[in-house]
Amino acid sequence: MEYRHLGASGFKVPVLSFGTGTFGGKGEFFEAWGATDVAEARRLIDICFDAGVTLFDTADIYSNGASESVLGEALKGKRDKALISTKATFRFDDAPNSVGSSRFHLIQAVDSALKRLQTDYIDLFQLHGFDAKTPIAEVMSTLDDLVRAGKIRYTGVSNFSGWHLMKSQDIADRYGYPRYVANQAYYSLVGRDYEWELMPLGIDQGVGAVVWSPLGWGRLTGKIKRGQPLPDTSRLHKTADMGPPVPDEYLFRVLDAVDEVAAETGKTVPQIALNWLLQRPTVSTVLIGARNEEQLRQNLGAVGWNLTPEQMAKLDAASAVRPAYPYWHQEGFAERNPKVV
Repeated sequence: MEYRHLGASGFKVPVLSFGTGTFGGKGEFFEAWGATDVAEARRLIDICFDAGVTLFDTADIYSNGASESVLGEALKGKRDKALISTKATFRFDDAPNSVGSSRFHLIQAVDSALKRLQTDYIDLFQLHGFDAKTPIAEVMSTLDDLVRAGKIRYTGVSNFSGWHLMKSQDIADRYGYPRYVANQAYYSLVGRDYEWELMPLGIDQGVGAVVWSPLGWGRLTGKIKRGQPLPDTSRLHKTADMGPPVPDEYLFRVLDAVDEVAAETGKTVPQIALNWLLQRPTVSTVLIGARNEEQLRQNLGAVGWNLTPEQMAKLDAASAVRPAYPYWHQEGFAERNPKVV
C-alpha cells in the first residue's frame, strides 16, 4: 500500500482508506448504505490491515453515533495499528447547542466521539460543514486548544467552499493556529466540480483531498447499465435524490469510456474509477466503503497498478463538463492562469 503525505503536513496516510458509513445502519438513510455490526466490522478491519489500509473514517452523525461506536469496539486491542478520522458540525440531537462549530459544540462533540471510539485521541478531526454563524477565529482557536490538549492531532474540513477554507487558513496563519491539512470532498469521474476551485486551492495551500463517494454516489459500481433498470440491491433506490445529480446521458457517456478501459485492463469498473482518482492532483487518500468482504476486496484491487496516460486521457475527455463561471472564462486566459489539470 502506498502512503502519501496528508497535504503539506508530515503525516502520512494510505492512498486507500476505509469509510465506515456502513457501520451501524441506524435510520433510513444509513440503513440503505449498510448495517455492519461489530463482528463483521472486525473482519473487514482485519482485511484492511492485511492490505495496508490503516485509516478509518467516520462521523458523529453516521447512524447517530453508532458508526463511531461500532468502529471503537471493533478496534479494541488494535488501536495502535489504526488511524482514526471523524467529523462533527451537523446537528446531532435536538439540544440548542448540538450543532455547528461553536466552542461549546466542538468540545462536546470531540469528547463524545472519544468515548464512542474508546480512544484518547483522534488522528484527523474534520469539520463536516461550514458554520457561518460562528466566528472563524472562535473555531480555529477551539481546534488549537483541542490539539494542544492532545485530543486531536490534525485538522481538516469537509464540504467547504473555497473562500470558507481560504479565510480559515488566513486566520490560522494570523494567530498561529494549526492550519487545515485535509479537505474531505466529493470527487469522482461523474462529479468533477472539485477541480474548479478546491483543487487549485489545495495545491496552493497544501491541503490534501480525502475523497468521499469516489464511485459517484453508487453510480460507478459496474451494476448500472444503459437501458436497464437499477439493480434491486442499489442504494440509489432510496438515496438518489439526496446526493449529487448526474444526468443519464452524461453518466452513460462516462460509463461507456470506463467499460472500454476496463476491457483493456481486465479491471472492474470500480477499480478503474478509483485508480483514476489516485492519479489526480492533491488526492492524498480515497475513501472506500463496503457492505461485505467481497466489495472490500474488489475495491482494494484499485492499487498496485496505474492506468496509462492514454487511458487517463480517454476518461478525462468522457467525463469533462463545461465549468461554471468564472472558471470557463479563466480558461481563456490560460497564458497567465493555467489550469492545474
